[in-house]
Amino acid sequence: MVNTAKEIIRFTHVTREYNVGAHVLKAVDDATFSIRDGEFVVILGPSGAGKTTLLNLLGGMDYATSGEIMVDGKNIVALSDDRLAEYRAAHVGFVFQFYNLIPTLTALENIALTKKIVENPIDAREALNLVGLADHANQFPAQLSGGEQQRVSIARAVAKNPTMLLCDEPTGALDSETGTVVLEMLQAMSRGRGKTVIIVTHNAILAEAADKVIRIKNGKIREVTQNPAPKAVSEVNW
Repeated sequence: MVNTAKEIIRFTHVTREYNVGAHVLKAVDDATFSIRDGEFVVILGPSGAGKTTLLNLLGGMDYATSGEIMVDGKNIVALSDDRLAEYRAAHVGFVFQFYNLIPTLTALENIALTKKIVENPIDAREALNLVGLADHANQFPAQLSGGEQQRVSIARAVAKNPTMLLCDEPTGALDSETGTVVLEMLQAMSRGRGKTVIIVTHNAILAEAADKVIRIKNGKIREVTQNPAPKAVSEVNW
């Protein structure tokens, strides 16, 4: 099936260089690709390939040395620090390998923090219900399993009502069974709620469930493929 959704993200000849002593390291080297609204995307590559740098550039947490990153018609490379902070708050929900929950706040309170930084958040209880943890609203992170904490972190990201969810090895700290549950929820955010979900991983098996797979090695985009028949996460043979 042809994806007729609009293009929401485009990288055009994007490079990110770092000076390391007398050498220049190109963490991302002349990257060009696009992503459509609502796609479930996997950025795949070995450790040190440049995956996280790509995600950080898209999330406005790092700066491109050159090139153009268009998000919903706006070149975020040209934004000032203040405008970039506004962009992160309004458009990006982050899900990391480690959950970054505030230990002294309950699950519900961790999610409710989003209403302080965005104009149109999803209600915290609704977000918690989306990840199947409505009954855990008053529990603190230490009272939750690792999988439950990651689901709270997804709910917190979703509660911002962002344009996209950026996920950096979101199952890296979880066992395979719990990780599958988390990935099912992320795929549901794309399939059921129309969110653009981008996952950085070194696990090639996840490519079977992706609408689009972006393969990166040594900072260079090696291949961008569209999956004509992506599987449900539950159908993947983990």
